[in-house]
Amino acid sequence: MSTLLPFHTSILNEIYDPGTSDLLILSRGLGLRRIICTLLKIYDSPQNLVLLVNATQEEETEIGEELGIMGCRRPGLRVVGYETGTSRDRQDLYKGGGLIAVTLRILIVDLLQSTIPIDLITGIIVMHAERVSPLHLVSFITRLYREKNVKGFLKAFTDQPEHITSGLSPLKNILKELQLRRVWIYPRFHQEVKDTLERKRADVIEFAQNLTDNMNDIHAAIVQCMNLTLAELRRSKVELDLDSLNLPAAYFSSFDHIVRKQLDPIWHKVGPSTKALVRDLGVLRRLVGYLLVYDPLQFHSFCQSLVESATSTNSESGSGSSKSQWMLTDAANIVFQAAKRRCFVDVQPEQGEVIDLDDDDEAWDAVFELEGRPSEARQSTNKGKGKATGKRPGWLPKEIHPVLEELPKWSLLAEILEEIEVEIVRLESTVSSRPVKDSPGTNVTLVMCSSTATCTLLNDFLSSMDNTRPKGEWGRRMMLKKLRSWIWWEKRRKMMQEVMQSANSSGKKGGSNIAQEMVRGGSTSGNGNEGLSEAMRKKDRERAAQAASRRRVRGGAPVNNSEFSAEFDAHYGLLSPPQTVLVRAYSDDTDDRMLDEIKPRFIVMFEPCMEFVRRVEVYKCSNPGLPVRVYHMVYADSCEEHKYLAGIRREKDSFERLIKERGSMLLPIIEDQRTAESDAIIKTISSRVAGGRRALNLVPSQVIVDMREFRSTLPSLLHASHLLVIPATLTVGDYILTPEICVERKSLSDLVSSFNSGRLYTQCELMSVHYKIPVLLIEFDEDKAFSFEIISDLKSYAKTTNRYPPKKKTTGNPTEHNYTSPTIQSKIALLTLSFPRLRIIWSSSPYATADIFNDLKKDRAEPDPVKAVATGAEEDPEAGAGVNAAAEELLRSFPGITVKNVKHVMSKVNNVRDLCEMDLVGVQGILGAEPGKACHEFLHKGEGGFRR
Repeated sequence: MSTLLPFHTSILNEIYDPGTSDLLILSRGLGLRRIICTLLKIYDSPQNLVLLVNATQEEETEIGEELGIMGCRRPGLRVVGYETGTSRDRQDLYKGGGLIAVTLRILIVDLLQSTIPIDLITGIIVMHAERVSPLHLVSFITRLYREKNVKGFLKAFTDQPEHITSGLSPLKNILKELQLRRVWIYPRFHQEVKDTLERKRADVIEFAQNLTDNMNDIHAAIVQCMNLTLAELRRSKVELDLDSLNLPAAYFSSFDHIVRKQLDPIWHKVGPSTKALVRDLGVLRRLVGYLLVYDPLQFHSFCQSLVESATSTNSESGSGSSKSQWMLTDAANIVFQAAKRRCFVDVQPEQGEVIDLDDDDEAWDAVFELEGRPSEARQSTNKGKGKATGKRPGWLPKEIHPVLEELPKWSLLAEILEEIEVEIVRLESTVSSRPVKDSPGTNVTLVMCSSTATCTLLNDFLSSMDNTRPKGEWGRRMMLKKLRSWIWWEKRRKMMQEVMQSANSSGKKGGSNIAQEMVRGGSTSGNGNEGLSEAMRKKDRERAAQAASRRRVRGGAPVNNSEFSAEFDAHYGLLSPPQTVLVRAYSDDTDDRMLDEIKPRFIVMFEPCMEFVRRVEVYKCSNPGLPVRVYHMVYADSCEEHKYLAGIRREKDSFERLIKERGSMLLPIIEDQRTAESDAIIKTISSRVAGGRRALNLVPSQVIVDMREFRSTLPSLLHASHLLVIPATLTVGDYILTPEICVERKSLSDLVSSFNSGRLYTQCELMSVHYKIPVLLIEFDEDKAFSFEIISDLKSYAKTTNRYPPKKKTTGNPTEHNYTSPTIQSKIALLTLSFPRLRIIWSSSPYATADIFNDLKKDRAEPDPVKAVATGAEEDPEAGAGVNAAAEELLRSFPGITVKNVKHVMSKVNNVRDLCEMDLVGVQGILGAEPGKACHEFLHKGEGGFRR
């Protein structure tokens, strides 16, 4: 772990005090994980119980490893997951103190069941505070925590300021849900951060690479299509925030979410053309991004898939209402034609011209090997020639002339790596002439890009690069392989289409199977091509072995090793740092640790990234004696550059809005939980007793909730409405409101899948058997339409019981109607006919559900958790797990009590003491004659008496 910078120390001095609770908002890339790990190290002690919540599994693993590097190893950060064990194991873990990372659902259940000693919690560390809302589980945890612990701290962290700028007073809402009153904001332009990072700067070389002519045409055409689509969306008759509908915002993936969130409440009223416009914006954004990262053949294949998808959709729908409008423009034609020109051009076969293909010795050797000729024949035919020429290979169709335009950044990257290699040789020669101490850092060249797919592409290019060809054709070998693979798949696809068409016209059923077998390569008609493929693969393996064994030695002659040692080093040996080029994708705060471990002197940013630029700044300031050179590559006047600059502006504007809101914000008032509890008790006073005599009901209003329901937000809202939430594993129903009312909650997607699988019928049947008032709750999302018309968008996610649905048969009779599946309304009508006592509740949101539950519980008896767990437990032996687990485990150890009757015993006695104090007749009345006698003798005569 690298040292802390001055602004890191200042932040820790502000927030480390265990007596305060804070919210820290930090710019991305400035070392948020470093601050959190240092804070956890400060609190690491067996006398402290500090919980880390709302972190992903990857973050928990990385934080645990970094704490181990910092010295927190015994026991370090322990993770409580679903495989940790029983509640007793978790309770022992909590009582041991230390640093514990726990999932939200497990923590909520442990807090409700008092498995964790709330008063012993020293504090809670909350990650990703930008996600906190009234419906989030962290809000539920905060309320449970503050009910019994007002002295412990709660510290929240976030590095996503853009997510805290939507809505009315977003910062105040987060502070209210977390019950915080102090917030610290540290943007990149903070004076202390600015002074620290600008004190030691890395050597940055910026490259603005121009696009090729074809790429410029495609880029301009896609941008034109995006502008046209945005203009059509503004002219639509839907109410949208027009300020957010601009081109820079459309470059980000969050744009689709913003537009869809505004349209969700009226999505069922939006016409198909508007829905198509929203979908097209996402397609165009991906298309303009793929232009700059995909190779030409891959981009052309994606364009082909768009055309095929649009053609098949229009042919099936029969109307152009949902057709992509941008594909009908001239700009779309430019995109598809230019994408094809980047790969190849069509020529007339009768011209008979000989095309100078490529000086690829490996490919020609594979062809000659397949034809039975020695590979030296090609070398003899090319003697005396300045450039190798030859006939066209057999796999290249005569009507295609390969162009195979390469991405401009590929050649630029190769030149940068060559420059780095020269610089490393110069530095090594300087050091050898003047012996000094080992300079910090390594000569590993770090190349950073946006995705793992780009990493794979760059690795292929660098491993097969041919420097003998002119600039712009150094990746010719790789592109020829990709072209050959594309031609093979294109032939297969056309053959599959022909087979499908002939099968459909003749009415054969095996056409699809034949086509699938052809796609998998099961056809044996192309043995020659398969032999050529095997020969090419053999040559590829030989060339890979040669490339793996090739070593660059600087400052001396090659070292002669034995054959065994050379083979061993080729496959298992380690490359020295000067020979290593590491290609990685951008990640989260893990990149800080990677930079600190590798300590590279040369970093190449193949694509711009605002976060990684700051990570390099922090890395340079943490290692002031290390010379760091950064090569920053970007396409000039492209969406890549515009998106990079727009991202910086978005973050700056977000911080400015947060600073302004903090300056004029009214601090939230934290509600006193004791006052809330007294109000809840007053609400339980019943005026229906003895002619208006007021009697105080001492039993708090409670709801029994199934364990699986804690995935939803409803238990949190029920607790916020001053209802006591009791978690249990229920066999029948999801919520038990009263001894007579059982509720089965269904969201829209769950309702559709439950109808299709038949699970809902079984659930309603169990509720009708065991409860007087069974209730089916159909809950809609708050930000979506309160209508069944939106179910049409959910049908694709539902699983049908029939794997192969019957095909529609038409006899030509105009009076005959095709069979259509019943609608959701008809299924609900059939359900109510089957279960007359079933009641259906329609809820527009979880908030409305909480109000409905409170109304249903008025002046009614409170449910019994033991009886609710035992209801239907005969069919489910695992039911009731988690409710007084220690007493249940003790009962199972008694003779005569088994897994099958333990729930029955728990429903008949209040506690274990009552069972021990019962006489023989009472125990036999519960367990039966022989089991009751065995249990009674064990309890009253001891183990020795039982054996006698």
